Amino acid sequence: MLVAVTLAYALTPREKIADHEPKVDLETMIPKQFGDWKMDTSTVPQQISPEIRAKLADIYSQTLSRSYENSEHQLIMLSIAYGSDQGNLKSLHRPEICYASQGFEILKKDTHQIETKFNTIAATRVLAKNENNTEPITYWMVIGDKITHNAYWRLERLRYGITRKIPDGLLIRVSSHGNNERIEYEMQENFINNLLLSVSEETRVRLIGTPK
Repeated sequence: MLVAVTLAYALTPREKIADHEPKVDLETMIPKQFGDWKMDTSTVPQQISPEIRAKLADIYSQTLSRSYENSEHQLIMLSIAYGSDQGNLKSLHRPEICYASQGFEILKKDTHQIETKFNTIAATRVLAKNENNTEPITYWMVIGDKITHNAYWRLERLRYGITRKIPDGLLIRVSSHGNNERIEYEMQENFINNLLLSVSEETRVRLIGTPK
């Protein structure tokens, strides 16, 4: 038993990658205006319950919630959550779980490949609906320096665990309100591509990882 305990202690990841990387500051990393999109300060971000807010505060080191509007008065909601510690006891909180807990019905969920100039994003699309809105959602997760699909995020964390390192993680969510899924998702892809073109290379790698 002593040997087992000693081995478990020795193999437990302890070194946080975030401690050796440039500090993440979402507020300055993400521009308030890019392409045809400009931050809209008149729109109030979706409110969440105090219970969920407390849980997210324990998981994430930083969060950013903004609304953007283009010249055609189309509105996009952007939410980014960063966790410096994606060890065994913490993990990125998937949007479909959060939306369901807020009273939304999850109508659809599927995977989608978003082609960008820099990388292919393995994204998840979710269609959520409550009594007031239909909300198409696109999101993806980055663990360490790789985009990680829902089905493989545990394996990605295990890959880091073998090296005795604790990865950080980002969850990027883009959503809008509308009943025409095709139009909303096309608009979201346009927004994502414009955002990636506007940020620094370092920020872009944070947002979409490095090509596999």
